[in-house]
Amino acid sequence: MADTVYLKIEQNVLVKEPSVSLKDIAKLTSTNRPLVNKLKTIKVYDFHTPANQSKKKKQVEVFSVLKIIELIGQEFPNVEIQNIGEKDFVLEYEPVQEPKWLSYLKACVLCVLIFFGSAFTIMTFNNDVGVGEVFADFYQQVMGTESNGFTVLEICYSIGLFLGIMIFFNHVGRKKITHDPTPIQVEMRTYEKDVDTTFIENCGRKGSSHDVD
Repeated sequence: MADTVYLKIEQNVLVKEPSVSLKDIAKLTSTNRPLVNKLKTIKVYDFHTPANQSKKKKQVEVFSVLKIIELIGQEFPNVEIQNIGEKDFVLEYEPVQEPKWLSYLKACVLCVLIFFGSAFTIMTFNNDVGVGEVFADFYQQVMGTESNGFTVLEICYSIGLFLGIMIFFNHVGRKKITHDPTPIQVEMRTYEKDVDTTFIENCGRKGSSHDVD
């Protein structure tokens, strides 16, 4: 009776070494634990850096899970594979991570750009719709005196704007207000899925993905 092995591979797999084994990209389980340990050692792919390309450059390959099943079948023909993961996946090889100081520098520059960009956007919106004039007219109608531009309306508006931004983005510093993912995290995951799907579809059309014959 053939042993059944359950195979799960995510849509995007990142590896740090050029020699990729099955244990680096997949999760395997079976009642036959010695078999699982042997399957994990199966060589899947070897990344080779072209002579005209930097060794630090990221490399991307697209695989079909059928290719993985074929590799397993070549060494263990009596094993039944049940795929419970993706049908196609992107394998990324990132040889060298950038220094931490460079990551921090990029984050600081990005924060500065977002801060001033957001401030400019808010000021432009307020001037475009005439928030200051609306507050001044409203204050004069209610209080009967002319506004000096710094009243309870402006103070409450500024506090409400700050709280609204914090609640919308769902975190203050490193602490999240709720356990839900932030809008930025949701958008980043959506973007990553779209990129992976594009890689897979483009390689499928060009016939350059690693698939069975």
